[in-house]
Amino acid sequence: MFWFNRKGPSGFSYSSTAEEVTEGVDGSGLTAIVTGASSGIGTETSRVLALRGVHVIMAVRNMDAGIKAKEAIVNEIPMAKVDAMELDLSSILSVRKFASNFNSSGLPLNILINNAGIMAIPFTLSKDKFELQFATNHLGHFLLTSLLLDTMKKTTDKCKREGRIVNVSSGAHLKPYREGIRFNKINDQAGYNRFLAYGQSKLANILHANELSRRLKDEGTEITANSLHPGVIATNLFRYNNFINGFVANLAKYLIKNVQQGAATTCYLALNPQVKGVSGEYFSHSNIAPTSSMAKDTELAKKLWDFSNESVNK
Repeated sequence: MFWFNRKGPSGFSYSSTAEEVTEGVDGSGLTAIVTGASSGIGTETSRVLALRGVHVIMAVRNMDAGIKAKEAIVNEIPMAKVDAMELDLSSILSVRKFASNFNSSGLPLNILINNAGIMAIPFTLSKDKFELQFATNHLGHFLLTSLLLDTMKKTTDKCKREGRIVNVSSGAHLKPYREGIRFNKINDQAGYNRFLAYGQSKLANILHANELSRRLKDEGTEITANSLHPGVIATNLFRYNNFINGFVANLAKYLIKNVQQGAATTCYLALNPQVKGVSGEYFSHSNIAPTSSMAKDTELAKKLWDFSNESVNK
C-alpha cells in the first residue's frame, strides 16, 4: 500500500528497515546494551548495531537463547563484536547484579536500549511483589538506567560523543485507567485487566524517558533520552494471548511489520545522526509522532519517577 511507503520528514516510513535507517553510519568504537535481545526486534536491533560496528551487549533473561542469538549474528557477521549477559528485569537483585558486573568490566557505554517487555499476562507478582508487567517493562528498566547512568556520563565525557538512551514503548494513546494512573495500586489484583496494566507499563516507559530527558538537560549532560512505538510486530510478545496470536497470524501479511521494520525506529534513535541532540521526544516509523496528554504530563512523569525510585530502593 502507498501509505506504508509514504516518507516522513526524516526520509523514512512505516516500511523502512533497521538496515535502511542506519545505512552509511559507522558505529565503530561505540558500545550498546540491548535488553530483551534473545528474540524478535531485540535480536534484530543487536544484529544491525553489530553490522554497523557497535560492540553489542545482549542482556537476556534466558542465556541459552541469548547465546544462540549471539552465535547466529556472529555466523552472519564474522567481525561482529557481541556478548551475552544474564539479566532478569523482573528481579531487582538481577538488575543490580547485571549493572554491577557491567560497571566493573571497564567497558564504555554509549547506547542503552530498554527494549525487553512482556504483554497482557494474567495477574502475577514478581519476586519483589510488583505486578509483573510493571516490574519487567518499567521498574527493571528504570533501575537499570539509573545504575548505568554514571558509566554513560563518564563515557560521554571521555569520548566526546553523545550518549543515547532509547525506551521501546508502544502506542502513546493508551489510557491505562479512566480515572487516571494507578501506580500506587499497581500490585492490587482487584479489578486487574491485563491489557490496561500493559498500557500502564508502556506509558510509564514514555514518562520515564521524558523525565530522564528533563533531568539530563538540567545537568547539561550530553545524553539524550527518547521513547518510541516500534509498530505492531509479529513477535513472541503475544505468546500469552491465543486470540491475538491468531489475529497476528491471519493479518500479518497485510497490517503488521516484520522484525526488520519493527527494529527500524530503535536503530534510528540509537545511531542515526539526524537525531543528534534530540531528547524527550516520542517516535514512530522513524519520525517524531504525537502523544496523548497523559504521555506529555510533566507532573505525572515526576510522580512516576518518585514512585519508581522509592519502589526499587526499599
